[in-house]
Amino acid sequence: MDIQHIRNFSIIAHIDHGKSTLADRMLELTGTITAREAKDQILDSMDIERERGITIKASGVTMEYEYAGEGYMLNLIDTPGHVDFHYEVSRALTACEGALLVVDASQGIQAQTLANAYLATEAGAEILGVINKVDLAAAQPDLVAEEIEHVLGIRKNECFRISAKTGMGVRELLDAVCELLPPPADRSEEPLRALIYDSHYDDYRGVICYVRVVSGSLKPRQKIRLMRLGSTYQITELGKFRPDMRPVEQLGTGEVGYVIANIRNLGDVRIGDTITDDARPAPDPLKGYQPPMQMVFSDFYPGNNTEYPRLRAAFERLALNDASFSFVPQNSQALGFGFRCGFLGLLHMEIIQERLERENDIDVVQTAPTVSYEVLMSDGTVQRIDSPSELPDRTKVEEIREPFVRLEIITTTDTIGGVMTLAESRRCKLVKTDYLNPTRVMLDYKAPLAEIVYDFYDQIKGISHGYATMNYEFTGFEAGDLVKIDILVNHTPVEALSLIVHRSNAEARGRKLIIKLRRAIPRHQFEIPLQVAIGGKIIARETIKAYRKDVTAKLYGGDITRKMKVLKKQKEGKKRMKSVGSVEIPQEAFMSILDTSD
Repeated sequence: MDIQHIRNFSIIAHIDHGKSTLADRMLELTGTITAREAKDQILDSMDIERERGITIKASGVTMEYEYAGEGYMLNLIDTPGHVDFHYEVSRALTACEGALLVVDASQGIQAQTLANAYLATEAGAEILGVINKVDLAAAQPDLVAEEIEHVLGIRKNECFRISAKTGMGVRELLDAVCELLPPPADRSEEPLRALIYDSHYDDYRGVICYVRVVSGSLKPRQKIRLMRLGSTYQITELGKFRPDMRPVEQLGTGEVGYVIANIRNLGDVRIGDTITDDARPAPDPLKGYQPPMQMVFSDFYPGNNTEYPRLRAAFERLALNDASFSFVPQNSQALGFGFRCGFLGLLHMEIIQERLERENDIDVVQTAPTVSYEVLMSDGTVQRIDSPSELPDRTKVEEIREPFVRLEIITTTDTIGGVMTLAESRRCKLVKTDYLNPTRVMLDYKAPLAEIVYDFYDQIKGISHGYATMNYEFTGFEAGDLVKIDILVNHTPVEALSLIVHRSNAEARGRKLIIKLRRAIPRHQFEIPLQVAIGGKIIARETIKAYRKDVTAKLYGGDITRKMKVLKKQKEGKKRMKSVGSVEIPQEAFMSILDTSD
């Protein structure tokens, strides 16, 4: 096909503003799927996406469309909207020349709308403003168009008004994609360079690479080279997503599709790598992607009926499909061999855990998530630690630096007081306030990530009756008055339960923590002391009482000394049991330390 008739574009928006529904309507209008094949969220292939009603993985599809009497090839990539998956959005935008920025006509601009618009601008994509759900009774398209012009600089009369659910205005939007979005640059004469923007593993065919051809062309049986490692393979199949995988004879410049080359080693393929022709290689690879900055870390250990090698194999398959997830081996006295895993956020962690259990039939024990810290040592070196257990001896530490983020909260003006009170209680500093319209305001904060990463979003949703949205962006590490809390169970420190917190609320947090642990850890045959220590000093204690069997039940009559003798014998037995008994700590106990509420 003539390169001037190819359009590569993404649909970007805040969560639940209608991206996947708009993709469904486009597939129907272009005849890519028949009425019989049509179903809601057709591009969301994972069960977990359909159940939660959210997109987790960016997914591509090629559509044929006729405009002004000429045939066009439209390559669409539907992207996630949640803050944890912004890395998926940035990858998708790198493979596109244009983006449709979708905004809900009843909700207006939300935090993730702004974040995705900035990503598209950084990627150099042409943006078309789209106001969706104009058929709703609560829709205010004129007000939303003014918001878009005020915040994003897209003229209000240039925004397309559609209803993705009914299909109203979608054909006009497809015409605009052909007319207004730019075609790819013509580099068909240059040596082959194709960007791997995603991949997944198939048990029968090996690694399947999703590619965008930037220059040259790909053909079956061609010998290719992956430029990162220099490994060579022969293409066994090329194809496009329509939306299922369909083989083709060629992928030319500007086209999007998949490559199968019998790649069996998972470590050979990395997202962002460049494919080139082995006989006529390109002089240098494409720019690729910045490695993602993981913000949340948690330990995963094999649970019941799961072995360590199976857990490792499952992690390797997941890491191939999700470049923003990382794992390294870890060993714990309490839980044995496992892995320290890095995630972009808590939803990302939840999804990985659920995919582990569903796709690989694996049970895991997971510790409470923590953020990473920088530690300045006395000798001037700086260490990055992802777990409180990695904190060096305090006598060798000059200062501990915690991660800070730029936090944007969009809420209604009548709930601004409650949101600001919550933010102040989490050590957030207000930078600026911007009124989007008379009823909605955007608050810009400088916030410590550790304070907002767990339940902050849920609390904000509660305060604002579900209306507030938030987005955060990592800005850097800053020194703080931080201390490590150690938890001792039966006089033994449990590293998986330790925390790094600000000194001002360390004691209160420690006391709350062992009260929660006392409720979460079941009673044993012996008494279990729970203690909180800061730098070797015990600051709080709780005790889990022992089960007490009534050993005097069978005694009747006689002197009291008979009972005392039996009770003394029981006491000695419990003392001996306490010295050898091990305490079983359930999964709920590890997660209970996250809850900062009373």
